[in-house]
Amino acid sequence: MPVTAKICGLSTAATLDTALAGGASHVGFVFFPPSPRHVTFDQAGSLSTRVPAQTGKVGVFVDPEDALLESAIRAARLDAIQLHRVTPERAAAIGARTRLPVWAAVAVKTRADLDAANGFRGAVQRILYDAKVPEDAKLPGGMGIRFDWTLLQGFAHPLPWALSGGLDPANVAEAVGITGARLVDVSSGVESAPGVKDEAKIAAFLKTVATL
Repeated sequence: MPVTAKICGLSTAATLDTALAGGASHVGFVFFPPSPRHVTFDQAGSLSTRVPAQTGKVGVFVDPEDALLESAIRAARLDAIQLHRVTPERAAAIGARTRLPVWAAVAVKTRADLDAANGFRGAVQRILYDAKVPEDAKLPGGMGIRFDWTLLQGFAHPLPWALSGGLDPANVAEAVGITGARLVDVSSGVESAPGVKDEAKIAAFLKTVATL
């Protein structure tokens, strides 16, 4: 089974096109105003028209209200919803309401943190293992922080899953080798500044993933 990649936090046509040309299986649009990667509904709608049917359009949200979800889904014609800082109950309700696949982020620092994934069994379709950020952090992810990938070794995953947190072109091969991930998710690791995607880094990341 080949390794695939989601390029998250895209906000320009040029970087989106680079991700598509490199073979990204998914592209992510962030709907969270505090994030430097936040896009408006108009931006997301314009970008989504460039995405072919075989590439998944994932909306990224932090404990969103229903009105925000509905507007984003409609504007960007989303194929999946990625949720941060939500309970399994809320995630299940969002899935039932939107009828879209739901990904739930699980923040990881210790082996015990992985147990949260089990709570999402039956509530979502995919787990995204991400690095736990400091308690006072304004953002739930996208900060270039990685966790100890060996924590995932031997873990009985309750659901299909993806690996996120601190990935970049230089370490993604190592991360996949250690964890066995079949889907990797990158954001800050392909940027030249917070929220500014770098076309060369996106291309390099995807080129490496294609060899795995």
